[in-house]
Amino acid sequence: MEQSPENLVEISDLHFAYGRHKILKGINLTIPRGKIVAILGVSGCGKSTLLRHVGGQLRPSRGSVKVEGKVIHELDNDGLYAMRREMGMMFQVSGLFSDLSVFDNIAFPMREHTDLPESVIRDLVLLKLHAVGLRGAHALMPSELSGGMERRVALARAIALDPTLIIYDEPFAGLDPISLNTIANLIRRLNDALDVTSIVVTYDMSESLKIVDYAYFIHDGVVVAEGEAAELLDSTDPFVHQFVHAEPDGPVGFQYPSNPYTEDLGIEGTNG
Repeated sequence: MEQSPENLVEISDLHFAYGRHKILKGINLTIPRGKIVAILGVSGCGKSTLLRHVGGQLRPSRGSVKVEGKVIHELDNDGLYAMRREMGMMFQVSGLFSDLSVFDNIAFPMREHTDLPESVIRDLVLLKLHAVGLRGAHALMPSELSGGMERRVALARAIALDPTLIIYDEPFAGLDPISLNTIANLIRRLNDALDVTSIVVTYDMSESLKIVDYAYFIHDGVVVAEGEAAELLDSTDPFVHQFVHAEPDGPVGFQYPSNPYTEDLGIEGTNG
């Protein structure tokens, strides 16, 4: 029997630009099976763009993204559709259907992608909601949920079809400390219980490094540092140190690249 490759996702020399604005400038990273890997970096560094390449929404300018050994941008529509069925996605803003109940939000992918009878779908939906602690909230509408509950429903929907790969795009953004810790622990527990592989894209250091097996730091379109959580917390790398300790001064500048301030104001420089 042919064994599955050790790495579920392999990204090699990935380049991408929006027009002349280069976003990814040669990303190289791997996602091992059964692990939780964090992709860290400041807002706008290209994390979400990288995810869109994994899901096949964008085509690289150069390089490749392989999932299950298949180059994503080389798949035809049927192949890409089949690959996406093996992926679960938890979006930045949850992405729940506002006019559907919690139950119907979880049932939606099952009804769309399977021929299961409603009696089986009902049991599966309640099972997924139970896994995130919200079985009793199945009849609520999204507008009746707190921020933390909404994220948990989104997580239940991400695992609705028992995917091989789960992708979390900024899962901790905007959450209070209790909800944030709850979501973080759920990601770790579900990954281990379901034997899946997870990618967590975030800028939240404190929680992500508690639950992940490995992390990559992206800055200016490339991977500038990588390692296990304990290694990164003690890293002396200037970029990692600034990011981990939230320091204002370091390789990551506050100002977006621009002309000298005096030049934009029309002030001539003085000698001396």
